[in-house]
Amino acid sequence: MKRWTNPKSVGNVNGVSATNLRLKLNQGLRVKGYIPKDSPGFAINVGKDSNNFALHFNPRFDQNGDTKKTILNSLQGGVWGAEEKKDVFPFKQGAETTVFFKFQGNSITVKLPSGEELSFPLPSPVDEISSVFLVGLHLKNITIE
Repeated sequence: MKRWTNPKSVGNVNGVSATNLRLKLNQGLRVKGYIPKDSPGFAINVGKDSNNFALHFNPRFDQNGDTKKTILNSLQGGVWGAEEKKDVFPFKQGAETTVFFKFQGNSITVKLPSGEELSFPLPSPVDEISSVFLVGLHLKNITIE
């Protein structure tokens, strides 16, 4: 198990990235962080690099016309795919959260803090997840399991 921890237990709201993760098929990525009290939403992006996200995971409290929606999407070569909007929303402003991502080759399963799971089919097969990018979430730690 690899673990990355923010030594201050608080990340940068504007963005945190971890690269060279080498997440392989059937491995999981656990992201733990703090959602600011006035957060309109946050994003956890997993993929190859900043132009290629296998999954853009974006819970929105009140952002881009969405209220209490969980958005799933992908980014390939800098081009966004079609958004999937889910009504499952177990997130709270001003609270810690943990989200678990399981990489399954053709899809990524997301386990929410409530225990519910969402599955997102990948637009093209991926053999490795090498980066995670966080926006709007104070990072506590990232663990590969």
